[in-house]
Amino acid sequence: MRTALITEDGFRALKDELEHLWRVERPETTQKVSWAASLGDRSENADYQYNKKRLREIDRRVRYLRKRLDELRVVNYAKQQEGKVYFGAWVEIENEEGETKRFRIVGYDEIFNTQDYISIDSPMARALLGKTVDDEISVRTEAGEFYWYVKSIAYQSPANQEQAQP
Repeated sequence: MRTALITEDGFRALKDELEHLWRVERPETTQKVSWAASLGDRSENADYQYNKKRLREIDRRVRYLRKRLDELRVVNYAKQQEGKVYFGAWVEIENEEGETKRFRIVGYDEIFNTQDYISIDSPMARALLGKTVDDEISVRTEAGEFYWYVKSIAYQSPANQEQAQP
């Protein structure tokens, strides 16, 4: 089950993807299909087959995005979140061996193509919700149970934090 939450940046990115697919990629691909079809025998025409397949992929993604954007609820930062881990937080954690991890808790649709985002539905995110700095969390996964300590919580990107520090 995927929680239908998303950050404002994530929502904007999905809308931009939908717009690009519908207004740019789909017309270009449709034009390529028409051109390839005009060459004659479609059964052995690689351009036709590839672009027809690409057109189906674009249409499938457009249908998914339109439906998903209607389902999603944008969660904006609220001052009451400060000091606790909630949706959209950048969290740094450390285990007893000194290993640290830093990531942002976001919606399922935002975790792809990035290594420092985790889904709100993940065991780690669920264990962190509502915690404060220096709290210990226990994360149970298929590989066993792991213990982590919350080192820091922030509600802006790490790049913005570095710029804000003297």
